[in-house]
Amino acid sequence: MSGYGIDDVPTMHLEDESTAALEGSDATQGVLMAEAVIEVTETDDVIGPISKLDSHNGTGNYHRAFSVLLFDSSGRLLLQKRASHKITFPDVWANSCCSHPLHSEEEMETRNHLGVKRAAVRKLEQELGIMPNQVPIDKFDFVTKMKYQARQDEDWIEREIDHCLIIHADVDVTPNPNEVSEIKWVSQEELENMLVADDPENVVAPWFRCIAARIMNDDWWRPGCAKADDLIHDMGDVSHMLPNATGADLTTSIAEVKDLVESRIERALTHTSLNRLSGAMMHLIEGGGKRLRATLPWLVAKAVGDTHSGLLDVGAAIEIIHNFTLVHDDIMDDDDVRRGRPAVHIEYDLPTAINAGDAMLAIAFEAMAVAEGIEPELLPFLVKRIGRMVRKCSEGQQLDIEFEDREVVSEEEYIEMIHGKTAAMFLTCAEVGSHLAGADSETIECMHDWGLALGLCFQLMDDLIDVLSDSDTLGKPSGSDVAQGKRTMMVIHALRQPSSSAKDDLLAVLGKGDNVTADQVSRAHKALEELGSIEYARTKAEAYHRMAHDCLDRIPDSPAMRALRELTDYQLMRIF
Repeated sequence: MSGYGIDDVPTMHLEDESTAALEGSDATQGVLMAEAVIEVTETDDVIGPISKLDSHNGTGNYHRAFSVLLFDSSGRLLLQKRASHKITFPDVWANSCCSHPLHSEEEMETRNHLGVKRAAVRKLEQELGIMPNQVPIDKFDFVTKMKYQARQDEDWIEREIDHCLIIHADVDVTPNPNEVSEIKWVSQEELENMLVADDPENVVAPWFRCIAARIMNDDWWRPGCAKADDLIHDMGDVSHMLPNATGADLTTSIAEVKDLVESRIERALTHTSLNRLSGAMMHLIEGGGKRLRATLPWLVAKAVGDTHSGLLDVGAAIEIIHNFTLVHDDIMDDDDVRRGRPAVHIEYDLPTAINAGDAMLAIAFEAMAVAEGIEPELLPFLVKRIGRMVRKCSEGQQLDIEFEDREVVSEEEYIEMIHGKTAAMFLTCAEVGSHLAGADSETIECMHDWGLALGLCFQLMDDLIDVLSDSDTLGKPSGSDVAQGKRTMMVIHALRQPSSSAKDDLLAVLGKGDNVTADQVSRAHKALEELGSIEYARTKAEAYHRMAHDCLDRIPDSPAMRALRELTDYQLMRIF
């Protein structure tokens, strides 16, 4: 059959580490993974060729796809059940034909959507034995596009800009058993019954469920009645639509959308024509970062409801705010290094750093106001919640500053301080993510409490890491918190202890800034251990860690819950 031999389609070389993912797979399907498909942006702009393997393995990449819905003259729709040989989404029912145009001149042509139509003709023959003369190009109607991602398991994911095509034709079908295990023709009513049935033997593919339940209308069933549009319908992550889907780990879950968030951040911070201001705003962003806060609204939404690109816009705005606070924190704390590179006020100058931080705060709210998929009626909620977050962060920072000049700080005051300085951002990400996902009030409150417990645990562990890690690991001088006189949980506990030589070693360093040696800092850290203060703070962190998991236990399980649980464990695991 034309187009089925790998030597007559564009292919890409597969690296050995990539092909390891194909071990144990069907040989024919494995060979097809070298096909060169079309990597695209979220807006379907071509990036270049990418192998079918790399576009589907691990984090995957957005690539161009098509979905054919073939109706016969009786008004029935042809469905296929994907063969068990298939590497991605085997044994599920899908639309008539769904695949990818190749990175070739013929199948990349966008005029009248000819590229995807040619690919559809090729794949209808390859998968279903339908001869090209029965499905001529001019009988296909392009209707719309959608973007979605759906994870099958730890290894395989679909991330597509899917072009929906309709054709009404009477055809002869001879399925290729390596591709298709079964076919059936269904009426509109039969399809609707199939979509609502909870039948583990007849699972519907997530992308087809999106098309059938969210886009398709009565006109599609009637020849010449379907109306085309220029939209790209945003379906978000629909992994939960596959009953047996397995979620990815935290690292992979963040990586799936990290580039998408970072492109939004860069677009927002480089919009100004003032290069020095733009450079100062981008300085910490370019220094890297895990982007936990940036991706958290999306990760939470995946676990409790529906996702859409607006969550990435909001995450980008929160990450910009987070970096704004870091720029100003480094000035207030007189820290010269951040993420292993000069702080912004060192790399540029103090006035520019202050101005860049102010601009970042304004830009974050601008970006949020034009976030994709955010209904206007949701903007007051977002402005209020994120405005509250900024205020709480400022209050927490002010308390942190004042604590350095006080001899006595209580545990309750310390918790209030880190509630604002750190936890407020986590709980806001969780609350906003669940709200934008359409979760009910009980779930939103639960995720708020999870974010609070997570944030408190995170800061307690961050304080511990400052004491227990070296400078290279931290990206800043080790022990800087003690030298600056920070009233952490460990220090608060230690100052309550009776006089001793260990306590004297701590007091010799506490708040002395640059006037202490590395040896003195080391003795101060040892003193915290001898006084039981490190273990005390660790116990407190573990209590908040348990609270966070208790919150997740109240949420129904889903593939995305794995990432939230791993995030809950993340900081705790860094020193265990």
